Amino acid sequence: MTTAFVLGGGGVLGAVEVGMLRALFERGIRPDLVLGTSVGALNGALVARQPDLSVIDKLGALWQSAAGSGPDVYGDSPLRTVRRAVKTGTHLWSSKPLQQALEEEFGDVTIEELPVRFQVCAASIERAAEHWFESGRLVDAVVASAAVPGLLPPAKVGDEHYLDGGIVNSIPLGRAVHLGASQVFVLQVGRIDRPLSVPKRPWEVARVSFEIARRHRFNRELEELPASVTAHVLPARGTSSRDDSLFGSRDFAGVQDRIDETYQACVDYLDEHLP
Repeated sequence: MTTAFVLGGGGVLGAVEVGMLRALFERGIRPDLVLGTSVGALNGALVARQPDLSVIDKLGALWQSAAGSGPDVYGDSPLRTVRRAVKTGTHLWSSKPLQQALEEEFGDVTIEELPVRFQVCAASIERAAEHWFESGRLVDAVVASAAVPGLLPPAKVGDEHYLDGGIVNSIPLGRAVHLGASQVFVLQVGRIDRPLSVPKRPWEVARVSFEIARRHRFNRELEELPASVTAHVLPARGTSSRDDSLFGSRDFAGVQDRIDETYQACVDYLDEHLP
């Protein structure tokens, strides 16, 4: 049996994936393949480098550090954010704090050097296509996958520019199947089951449109699973529609509560489905 961990995107909600990972590792479930999109690429990179229970302390410390930094985790003051938006016309925040943090964590480690097969999804601008980083510098791949449109600038890798992988494949279940996984654990951040409402404001139109595209692809891939593949969509807890707003994307309050609540929900899920 080939086991894949699929870590989806979702900004600050990616904290719930720490609870999921803890439940999986405590049960002795280890990945042969790790796929990550956006914040799932960041969490997934740590797991692919350290695929055992000891990685949970590292992940927890990183998320707690981000929570302790609050809005400053992006390295910007409100005034600087406004100035950048006016100057560039394309994004609000700098990618330098993320780049620096990843450099300190991974240095020049390449994807090929990781002990577990790892792939990262990003959206190529020039080719208007889904792109999978299967080799090369790990930091470059994660930064490209996490380049949220409008919030962070496009990431340049080689001769191409990339935006957040969630645009093209937010929860890459089908990719895991394509690569030969027979057992897939889907680590999603709690949005796929949240009811959508008709948008009433301009910025809500983009969010709702993106959610329709995200959920449509994932649900289709779930329905089209071969009989030989088992997928477990792990439950997320402690999230709500408030997290979907622009300001919610910077709200790290309650990180530990989300981790703990999701961990317990996943323990219960695994007890029921993998007795």
